Amino acid sequence: MGGRAPTGRRDALRNRKLLTQTAREVFAEQGLDAPLDVIARRAGVGNATLYRHFPTRASLVDEVFRDALTETMAAGARARTAEDAWTGLTQYLHTVFSTLAADRGTNDLMTTSLEGVTSLEAVHAHNRDTIADLLRRGQAQGTVRPDLTTEDVLFALAALGRVTPALSTVAPDGWTRPLALLLDGFRAHPAAPALPEPPLTPAQFGTVLIELGPHRRH
Repeated sequence: MGGRAPTGRRDALRNRKLLTQTAREVFAEQGLDAPLDVIARRAGVGNATLYRHFPTRASLVDEVFRDALTETMAAGARARTAEDAWTGLTQYLHTVFSTLAADRGTNDLMTTSLEGVTSLEAVHAHNRDTIADLLRRGQAQGTVRPDLTTEDVLFALAALGRVTPALSTVAPDGWTRPLALLLDGFRAHPAAPALPEPPLTPAQFGTVLIELGPHRRH
């Protein structure tokens, strides 16, 4: 039989879509530790409705970020096709950090771990494989220092990634300067051109530390 879906099902689909869209906004603003009742309230539904659709935080996160994480994986796939591995690596990391600077939720996903998010497990594996491939080829091409390991890079990137949203509150592209310094340390023959972005002022540095604190402003 054809016809329209029953009213109850239409309402359920509408609520699920509304919750997903609202959660995307709240996570981007506040990170993945944002209270779920804030999401429900902003979406205009009760907590029971949220938990009926998403019984765990991980299930909501997986739904919200699946497409965004797919885009990150696509950027990694493009980077691997670069003939010059160093160019592929730098372009890939600039793409990733642009996202980390703009979205606290994605930043939390990419720089930490949350059990039960299957799409996140896939993107972490893809990210590691991308870095490993580009390092291996860069070392063979003589552009990446030979003693650098994948874990060295992932650790450094995670550390810088965690401070990127706070840094962006005082300088939207401020992350490009520490990333340039970091990349220069990855090179076989460090000597990057002039650093991008002016250095932080003492006042700006103080603001960044406040943003990194446990009671940062949302």
